[in-house]
Amino acid sequence: MTGVKQVLVTGGGGFLGKAIVRGLLDRGDRITSFSRGTYPELAQWGVTQVQGDIADPAAVARACAAKDLVFHVAAKPGVWGPYRDYYRTNVTGTANVIAACRDHNVPFLVHTSSPSVVFDGKDMAGADESAPYPARHRSHYAATKALAEQMVRAAADNALATVCLRPHLIWGPEDNHLTPRIIARAKRLRQVGDGSNRVDTVYIENAAAAHILAAEGLAADRSLSGRVYFISQDEPVALWDMVNRILAAAGRPPVTRRISARGAWVAGALLEAVWKVLFLPGEPPMTRFVAEELSTSHWFDISAAKTDLGYTPRVTISQGLERLSQWFEHTGQRRRS
Repeated sequence: MTGVKQVLVTGGGGFLGKAIVRGLLDRGDRITSFSRGTYPELAQWGVTQVQGDIADPAAVARACAAKDLVFHVAAKPGVWGPYRDYYRTNVTGTANVIAACRDHNVPFLVHTSSPSVVFDGKDMAGADESAPYPARHRSHYAATKALAEQMVRAAADNALATVCLRPHLIWGPEDNHLTPRIIARAKRLRQVGDGSNRVDTVYIENAAAAHILAAEGLAADRSLSGRVYFISQDEPVALWDMVNRILAAAGRPPVTRRISARGAWVAGALLEAVWKVLFLPGEPPMTRFVAEELSTSHWFDISAAKTDLGYTPRVTISQGLERLSQWFEHTGQRRRS
């Protein structure tokens, strides 16, 4: 993909979206971000910002006009909340993006999916893209992201080339989801299971680079259209070791207390019931989905991304953790012992 391109990034003000915007600006592209709000940092970078609701087809259509490429990153994450809210953003929103790309003859669409679309509550060790969708998804997020991914894959044709990426557990400086959750719950966190489960993660800069490589690969070889790729550090780690390394980067003590996988699952089931019956705000401290995520292995074979997209992680886990520690220090969030 050569020359200056007009590129739309949905969710361009978010953690991953903003990192993709940075990479595209370094490439010399002209960027439009579509989000509910406006972001001063994007304005400083000269990014055009379009405000709107991803579930509003007219707003999405306006944002897609005259674009050469769309990165659809906007989504509703999380593990708790009404199914209709997840469906509205993740499914209806994706349908709107696909329709807008067609209406405005956008030739390329890169969609951010998630490995959770194939998670069945059991260990996934070295799984590749042939892993099937489960008969029953473990959360509303996973279920709606699976529907969205299937829509994007099915939309691939001669007019619109699409590709889906499944980055796993994105983390790094400016993270507003995974890392803050770990730190906020640090005092009451318990290791779930025996601690032997390994997981993949991906540093934010690597995740963003993978998206740009996917767009370039799609433009160079349209036979990649309709495919899906796992994206990670290609370095599976013990989940609880990674949690403790992130806590250490923030100057927090490690997690030392434990609970069995079964105990966490039962606690999650009970807490879900209480939250539903009493209509309590926020999310339960534990859910069945979180218990399964925290006690199982989920790491993936990224050979396809390496071969087809030329993806390799640029930043190692150790390098990323050092950058994260420096960011915590710079922002005053790092505790000193």
